[in-house]
Amino acid sequence: MEKVLEKSGSFVASQFRSPAENRPGLAGPAGTVSHQTGAGAHEVAQRLTELFQAAEPKGSTPWTVLDRQLVEKALAEHHLPAELAKKMPEDRRSYLDEILDDLFGLRPPSWVLVPQVVETMLQVASAGHVVLIGRGSTVVTARLQNVFHVRLVASLAVRVGRVQARHGLSLEEATRLVEKEDRGRRRYTQANFHTRLETELLYPLVVNTDHLPIVDAAAVIAEAAIRFFRRNTGATIA
Repeated sequence: MEKVLEKSGSFVASQFRSPAENRPGLAGPAGTVSHQTGAGAHEVAQRLTELFQAAEPKGSTPWTVLDRQLVEKALAEHHLPAELAKKMPEDRRSYLDEILDDLFGLRPPSWVLVPQVVETMLQVASAGHVVLIGRGSTVVTARLQNVFHVRLVASLAVRVGRVQARHGLSLEEATRLVEKEDRGRRRYTQANFHTRLETELLYPLVVNTDHLPIVDAAAVIAEAAIRFFRRNTGATIA
């Protein structure tokens, strides 16, 4: 069983090792946001799209943020029910659960679904004007020269406080949620892509949102990313 699981994981990982590189001037600018739970990923990503859009010439392609929508898009492209998105948390699932779900028609196994998400991720990142959050997007798009990667971190206490306020949870509930999602994200990336998201060399920029408000963090990232886009894509972004 372990050998089968290892083999499936290697197959998924191989999907983004295929020739997916692009050349300057042939792809639009794009970005990925890797994050710890509660570090402000969605707020920063949304602000980034606004800053990028403001820097573009009028009439340019609109920027968008994709997180769960990325999964929904992948499901639609492969003619699978949209409801499956709710059953695809960013976590590793046991081999037995995968087999049982497949057997009873609850959902296809990860070694079918994850490559489909990877394929969609590469397509939208290559097209550009998108900020991708999570799902191993940093690793998947690592060879694409048009994509700028950032990692958001913060102390556990700050992250728990943010999650507690956002969801109206107790301190204990918020702590459990943050730790659960962080563990799941690590397991998902390790199982499918054999990579640790904490590896700082994956990112041109790592931002600690303990010390920078969301607006300031987004401004710092946007400045670095715009310089990157001009150099790597020939984009007309101002």
